[in-house]
Amino acid sequence: MTTGHEPPLAQQAPAVLIAALSGRALAACARRGGYRPLVADLFGDLDTQELAEASERVPGSLTRGFTQRALLASLDRLAAGRGVIGIVTGSGFEDRPRLLRSIADRYVLLGNPPDIVAAIKDPFQFAETCASAGVPHPEIRRDRPAEGVWLHKRAGGSGGVHVGVSTRRASVRRGRYYQRRVAGDPVSAAFLAAGGQCRVLGLSRQWADPVPRRPFRYGGASRPAPVTSAQAAEIGDAVARLVSRTGLRGLNSADFLTRADGFDLLEVNPRPGATLDIFTDGQGTLFRLHLDACLGVLPDTSPTWPGSAAAATVYASADIRLPAGFAWPAWTADRQPAGEAVPGGAPLCTVLAEAADSQIAERLVRDRAAEILARAEGAT
Repeated sequence: MTTGHEPPLAQQAPAVLIAALSGRALAACARRGGYRPLVADLFGDLDTQELAEASERVPGSLTRGFTQRALLASLDRLAAGRGVIGIVTGSGFEDRPRLLRSIADRYVLLGNPPDIVAAIKDPFQFAETCASAGVPHPEIRRDRPAEGVWLHKRAGGSGGVHVGVSTRRASVRRGRYYQRRVAGDPVSAAFLAAGGQCRVLGLSRQWADPVPRRPFRYGGASRPAPVTSAQAAEIGDAVARLVSRTGLRGLNSADFLTRADGFDLLEVNPRPGATLDIFTDGQGTLFRLHLDACLGVLPDTSPTWPGSAAAATVYASADIRLPAGFAWPAWTADRQPAGEAVPGGAPLCTVLAEAADSQIAERLVRDRAAEILARAEGAT
């Protein structure tokens, strides 16, 4: 977790580019691992600036992503004269394989190549891969059938904001599709992949923070997930079968819906995901494991993570503009600069918690989310 007490940057440490809609979690992960992060993202949060050797805020939006020309120019400025070893990309590229190719033409891509990202995030190709691997996956359609309950989704979407419940029979617009709604508890598997093999690092429970028209908006995650050892083994086997057919590499995550009688795999995120903050040992293990896996090397055994942890995204319930000197608690991250306009519904910050038990950690992080939102609204 980001604590405000990250190790000092060493000039002889390797420099690594980071590009993501929000780059703070990756920057913290890289710095703990002994790297000099150079960050290009949408927000330019206070803690991102503190963690990075250098950072730039790039034009774009959460829904449309980056402006390609601006992002490439920003990366070139950040890399100039620093001898970067490559670039790690986070969210914002799942539906932008051409942009990812442009980045890979300039820098060593420390993650999944564009063709693998495109294949994994193509919903129909992914469904075929799941079928060939014998991994349960909800039925998908281009047009909504007359019977049953269906969700409509945007191909390559992330964060749950692109998912809605379909109520009528119609063809969806380009880039969207239908998926049959299935029951289950959300569980995400963080895993490393290399050479067709994988190591599951841990399972987390996820929850939504619903609002009208966005009933599946991402809320947060806690670890470890409350699953049985048999369920964990089945999930690990499903991930292994999928990795053997896809060529995934590095740190990725897979989102499941679990039930007493089985599970469904919803999607794979071919990048370091939203649970970076809760899978950390404070020593930078995760970032080094990611880079090693990108080079084809997996650890002999999965690391262990002490205690339990939780993290949640806090969204502004109304327009917020924080005054100068606003006091951010140590358990917050992704801290907005003073004077920044945060529209209602937009992310305000992330809150973090650690405890001996995942249920306690989750309750604590929810209480902290309510507290910081009340503070921010009261200070506006």
